Amino acid sequence: MADLFDGYPPGQAWDEMIDGEGPRPAYRRLHAALATMSAGELRARADALARSYLAQGVTFDFAGEERPFPLDVVPRVVASSEWDTVAPGVAQRVRALEAFLADVYGPQRVIADGVVPRGVVVSSTHFHRQARGIQPPNGVRVHVSGIDLVRDSAGGWRVLEDNVRVPSGVSYVLSNRRAMAQTFPELFAALRIRPVADYPRRLLAALRAAAPAGVDDPTVVVLTPGVYNSAYFEHSLLARTMGVELVEGRDLFCAQGRVWMRTTQGRRRVDVIYRRVDDDFLDPVAFRSDSLLGSPGLLTCARNGTVTLANAVGNGVADDKLLYTYVPDLIRYYLSEEPVLANVDTWRLEDPGALEEVLDRLDELVVKPVDGSGGKGLVVGPRASRAELAELRTRLLEDPRGWIAQPVVQLSTIPTLVEDGLRPRHTDLRPFAVNDGESVFVLPGGLTRVALPEGQLVVNSSQGGGSKDTWVLGGAPPRRAAGPGATARPVPVDAAVPIDANPSDVRVQVMQQQQSGGATC
Repeated sequence: MADLFDGYPPGQAWDEMIDGEGPRPAYRRLHAALATMSAGELRARADALARSYLAQGVTFDFAGEERPFPLDVVPRVVASSEWDTVAPGVAQRVRALEAFLADVYGPQRVIADGVVPRGVVVSSTHFHRQARGIQPPNGVRVHVSGIDLVRDSAGGWRVLEDNVRVPSGVSYVLSNRRAMAQTFPELFAALRIRPVADYPRRLLAALRAAAPAGVDDPTVVVLTPGVYNSAYFEHSLLARTMGVELVEGRDLFCAQGRVWMRTTQGRRRVDVIYRRVDDDFLDPVAFRSDSLLGSPGLLTCARNGTVTLANAVGNGVADDKLLYTYVPDLIRYYLSEEPVLANVDTWRLEDPGALEEVLDRLDELVVKPVDGSGGKGLVVGPRASRAELAELRTRLLEDPRGWIAQPVVQLSTIPTLVEDGLRPRHTDLRPFAVNDGESVFVLPGGLTRVALPEGQLVVNSSQGGGSKDTWVLGGAPPRRAAGPGATARPVPVDAAVPIDANPSDVRVQVMQQQQSGGATC
């Protein structure tokens, strides 16, 4: 044991595995298993993991280089009692955001009743008036969500942000679990770890349940920006495990008020599109006219009720980090419940008093753009230079609505294998939820992201972060009846190629749009 944990430093943050008296209860079996290994054996297992990921193509794009997605060999363990609070808290949040989206693109009672100011909604970058009045067939707009959680300095769970547009990362949850089951078979035999393999079936059932009225055997497809998108591995994995077609925008066309797919056997009607393309690129008629990633007319068909877009267009207003500060009020307003999971304390910079306080404390706080993702634009005050803080001050004064501020949360740490051995590294957790219109299923565990550099608080893969498998103890939850329909056999798609443009110019434009047209984790 001294070999692996020799010199393991007690960090300033709350460590999930070890406290002052030794391993915490949820980690005791894992801790005991590690105690039987040498550092060389653990590193050998980690190297085998990396080779396996590279061979399987479990990769992501980092600074233009294709790399195996970093999976740390030490998992995160969550006790059953903790998960029994986290899962209902995530489901509660999804239900409230679902109600908010239906309201804000409909009667807007939440604005009339003064719960959320009109300016907060209409000034959001991702509030799309084009989506107003569209009624999803089964009333679901948030078919898939990823709610980012952190543990604070006392070990309590808090919501960091919501992702209900095009949340990514669940493919790594599935891949991590398969890889870790091969790496630690003895622990999977000894522990009751809740499974995650059921996710594709749950997702397919939810998508089929969202089919337009009168469609008994819907055709579901996964719409991807293409092979140059950093999350393409996920798109292809989900399509394959659900047994549905993976398509690009050029594979679809709208005719006779419906969406059709080109196949080698002729055209085939499409009923549900699980789209992994951002709103702005989805329909060149409704949004960006230069987009090569979507298909003209998709939004019109969605409005007419002949196709379902999952997730719905316009969901991004609920991802706005300024709107995030109102979610506890939305839970009380729509559900008449108290929030199960608290937000991180946040300053709304539209408030002159809050802006003044934040400007006085820029070197102490974390400041985030309200429409940012992947850690882009985030400024950690204690680590920023004077020049960076001066530039930030100017931007806040010019556009206070575009930013929020939060205290520096010392994210909890978990032992992570680095060059120096096992060392504490900061983590967050993204549980994924699937809404089929009747209930919200929260996948046990989710994606644990870990900041690999020492002291780093930004865990996103786009910023060099990695991941851990997340083990929720307690065995499998009660099984629910299977969703409607059986898995379909994929049909090859005859992809059409534009013929009215220079192919090389099209390829460059498509590469650029694919890289920016789909959200990443």
